[in-house]
Amino acid sequence: MRLFIAINFPSDIKAAIAKVRDKIKNAALRGSFSLDENLHLTLVFIGECDRLQTEEIKEVMDSITFSPFMLKLNKAGYFNCGGGDVWWVGLKESAPLLLLQSELEAKLRQSGLVLESRRFAPHITLGREVKVPAGFIAPKTVQAKFSVVSIELMKSEHINGKLTYTQIYSKGN
Repeated sequence: MRLFIAINFPSDIKAAIAKVRDKIKNAALRGSFSLDENLHLTLVFIGECDRLQTEEIKEVMDSITFSPFMLKLNKAGYFNCGGGDVWWVGLKESAPLLLLQSELEAKLRQSGLVLESRRFAPHITLGREVKVPAGFIAPKTVQAKFSVVSIELMKSEHINGKLTYTQIYSKGN
C-alpha cells in the first residue's frame, strides 16, 4: 500500500481551495489537476508499506498528542519544475503544525521507516505539470481558517484510472 499521513479539510475549506484551483485550471494550457475529494495537506509521505509497517504507523500516530489548532489558507503559488509547474495553496505559518509534523516524522523514522529527506513546506497541491500563459498572475486565495482536530493515515491508489485517496485510520483528540 502507498501511504501518507495528512490533514483533511472540511467541505467549506475544500470549496475555497477548489475555486483557486479552477481559476488556474481554466487559464492553463495544460496540467493535471487535483480532484476536490483529493485536496489535503500531506504531513508525511511514507510510500509503499506492508501490513506490519501500517500497524507501526498507526501506533506512532496513537503516540502523538496535540491540542486542536487553527490553520489559515494563504496565497497560491507554484514550484518551478522543468516540464510544467506544481501549483499550490499555502498556509499561514503555524508553530503547532510544524511541531506536529516534526514529531510525526521523527517517531516514524525511530520506528524504522525510511522517509524522504525533503524539508517540510506546508502546501495543498492544486495541479502538477501545469503550464500557464506568460504573464499569468496567481489568483487570490480566500483567507479561510479551520480547526485541525485529527490527522489521517491515507492510502493512495489508482482505481479505474482515477487517483483515489482513502482514509484507513484517523487519530483525533
